[in-house]
Amino acid sequence: MNPRNPHIKKKPSEFQEKVLEIKRVTRVVAGGKRMSFRATIVIGDKKGRVGLGIGKGLDVAASVEKAKRQAQKNLITVNLKNSRTIPHEIEEKYSAARIRLKPAKLNHGLIAGGSARTVLELAGVRDVSAKILGRTTNKLTNALATMNALRKLAKKAEPSTPETV
Repeated sequence: MNPRNPHIKKKPSEFQEKVLEIKRVTRVVAGGKRMSFRATIVIGDKKGRVGLGIGKGLDVAASVEKAKRQAQKNLITVNLKNSRTIPHEIEEKYSAARIRLKPAKLNHGLIAGGSARTVLELAGVRDVSAKILGRTTNKLTNALATMNALRKLAKKAEPSTPETV
């Protein structure tokens, strides 16, 4: 139910969501330190669509809601080969995070760790071998590197349309 109007019922979302991390962050101002929360959330339908969102708020609930909205805005569609794996190997870097994704045989399983596993799971990738190559343990940058790799796969799979003059 909607808290503002109890007569409006909220429809269930087609996306599943997982909270990657919730961090307490501070900002130094003239009067001292102001605390807020940063939530990182991954949403996906396990059918090829996945999104990552970051939200900040004065309490955890507000930051999670903002992150959910942000994740829905940042949805990408991943073209899956045989609806289980990725079409080809790819390596991607984001900040200090580096990741390599390799397609795997049928029923090989999702071999991945950390935030890369969460992103791939919610994207619907079932057979892939992923390795985080960077030394950073930052969940956010590792998830963003995985998202960028999936985004590149989606762009390469799109057929190029010739322009008509």
